Amino acid sequence: MKLHSIAVLLVAAFVVSACTGQGRFGGGGLNGGVDQSAISDPTSPAYFQQTIGDRILFAVNEHTLTPETEIVLQQQATWLIANPEYTAVVEGHADEQGTTAYNVALSARRANSVIEYLIGAGVEEGRLRSLPLGKARPIAICSNESCYQQNRRAVTVLTAGGVS
Repeated sequence: MKLHSIAVLLVAAFVVSACTGQGRFGGGGLNGGVDQSAISDPTSPAYFQQTIGDRILFAVNEHTLTPETEIVLQQQATWLIANPEYTAVVEGHADEQGTTAYNVALSARRANSVIEYLIGAGVEEGRLRSLPLGKARPIAICSNESCYQQNRRAVTVLTAGGVS
């Protein structure tokens, strides 16, 4: 009985600690897992993500940039040029509609549209890499347009040092 109680406590401690960590998509911890002091530092990845914006959205079956998305991408390019110690992986995403093959190809075109824009704006090509994910990592899970809109995106993920 004593061994069973210890096992239950260990599992509970593990579950609680897993839930409080700051995950890839934010959340967890105080203030949604966002370090407020980092957001005010214009050289920090938190500033890039929260103030400039790390993602742009696309229309259905589109990979072309709009004037609104170009504003965000110009700010991303300016930040990347000013912070050469960072590289970026541009993740392309698609909604759940369509085949896996189609969505991977579409997400590759979306990521490449972003990369081409950033290079044209002065970011060195060697600092950028694309990662087409298709519909594999939805940010919103439901089968309606409100979720589809959020999942049709490209996300610029910063990495310190070289592109791996």
